[in-house]
Parts: sequence; C-alpha cells; structure tokens
Amino acid sequence: MIFNNRGNRSTRDGFGEGLLEAGRMNPDVFALGADITVSTGVNLFAGAFPENFISLGIAEQNCAGVAAGMALMGKIPVFTTYAVFSAMRATDQIRVSICYNKLHVIIGGAHAGISVGPDGATHQALEDIAVMRSLPGMTVLSPCDATQAAILTRKAILEEKGPVYLRFGREAVADFTLAEPEIQIGKAQLLRNGNHLTLIATGHMVWEALKAAELLSLRGINARVINMHTIKPVDKDIILKAAKETRLIFSIEEHQITGGLGGAIAEVLVENFPVRMERIGIPDSFGESGKAEELLDKYGLTSGKIALKAETIYRATQLSS
Repeated sequence: MIFNNRGNRSTRDGFGEGLLEAGRMNPDVFALGADITVSTGVNLFAGAFPENFISLGIAEQNCAGVAAGMALMGKIPVFTTYAVFSAMRATDQIRVSICYNKLHVIIGGAHAGISVGPDGATHQALEDIAVMRSLPGMTVLSPCDATQAAILTRKAILEEKGPVYLRFGREAVADFTLAEPEIQIGKAQLLRNGNHLTLIATGHMVWEALKAAELLSLRGINARVINMHTIKPVDKDIILKAAKETRLIFSIEEHQITGGLGGAIAEVLVENFPVRMERIGIPDSFGESGKAEELLDKYGLTSGKIALKAETIYRATQLSS
C-alpha cells in the first residue's frame, strides 16, 4: 500500500479538531486549560464553546483534581497541557483521584517526544508512556498524524468509559492516514505487509517507519509496518502474528526504550512467543536542546538510521541461522 503525504500538520491540530467535534456532539464535554490553550490546540474548542472552557492557569495538579470532580458530576472533562506536566507533574492526582475512581477523564499530553526540540530536556516528555500505561485502567493512545489524532480524540471522549491518556506532538509531520471508520482503539493497523522483519512504530515514528521500509525494499528486504496507535490495551494478536511470520521485531518510538511501546511489545513476546527484538528509541538518557530534525537524527529516529539498523541486524540473523 502506498501512502501519500497530504501535507504536514501537527498532531496537536488534530487533537484540537477532535475535541471540537466531540463538543459539537455532546454538550457535557468540558475542556480545562493550563495557561497554554493555543499550544495544545484547545483554542478551537474554547472559541466555539466558551461556557464549557475553564482556564485554571499554571496549576496542572489542580486541573487533574477539578477534572475528577467534574467527572463525578457526570461531565466529560478534557484536561490538557504539555505531557511533562500532565503525565508526570500531576501523576499523583491522576492515580488517586482519576484512576482509582475509574473516572472518564481525557488527559492530553502535548509536545511529547524529543521533537519538541529547542525547548530542551525539561520539556521533552520521554517517560510519559511508561508512567501512564502503568496506571490501572488507563488507556494510552499515540496517534501517528493529525487525521488520526482527530479520530482517536473524538473516540476517546465519546466512546471510552474510563481514564484515557492521549499523547501528541508539536512539530508538523506528514498527514497520511485515511479517515477510515475501522480505526479502533485497541486495534493496531497493518500499514505494509512484509515477511523478513517487522517495524512496529507509534506516533510520529510511523511515517519514518514507512519510509524506512521503502529504503529496505531497495535492498531486497521486505519489512512489515504496524501502526501501534493504542499502547494500552496493546494489540497482542497483531504482535504475535508478526512475530510468528517474520521472527524479527523492531519497536520505534520517540520515548525512552524503557517502559514504553518497546516494553509493551516485549511483555507480549516473552509471555507468548519469544523472538529476536530490538528497541529503537531514547537510550536511557535525557534529551537536549536543538532542532527537531537534528535530535531525531542523533538518536537514530530518522528513516535512514532506522533502515540501517534494521538491515544490519537482519543480515546478522541470516548469517547466524
């Protein structure tokens, strides 16, 4: 299948569009801002439904507590700020007030990953997936582009029941997926078939994985590409099918290699069908300030670096078999 980039857009734009659409469909949807409304895409909703928007200032822990209270009163609160604050500064309130009570609160983690670039290590959320997926009952979503972000945001708000963490970025990236009704929370997408190895990516890395697969095909290697937009609950069936048919799995994420997408995949494999697996991500380190493209290249998260690593390991496995 060939995917065409319809133009670069940020996943935060998709989040804002999905929130706006959900607000039009359900008057109980409320958005809570933490002083960075435009940066997170919530300004669209705030402009259309000012009576359903509450700005609480730079008080992320308070936002989580207020969201919990609103959910107990039958509302559907969407609490959004930078992922380093929503997923980690407010972790205690999310754990005790939201997750313990199994409340339907949507937590938006904006500016996630190393591609935030010049903001530097303090604002590059590289541990948020690990933190959020460890919380009981939490659904964790990581859309690959703006179109999918809009769809998953709307579904998370209107169709899910418990707490949901939705991760998205700042940089404009390729918008290439189709607005297909079969996009389902908890079910990954097979974007490209292949029988030599499997690239399982999430978020912005899905497009890089597709480009890497094209590079590998020029070298005679057929790579399968899977978009794991839901990290919890993870799609075990598609992982195990890929493991049995290709015997070589790569996870690719803008996140620490510990506890994120790679950790979720490894848990499935070690418990059900152990095969060779390599994790591509941030190697147990903080990020740094720099241009997004420079940082992605340094940490091996560009299509060329992904393809090179995948080819090297694939060739080595063929020689040893």
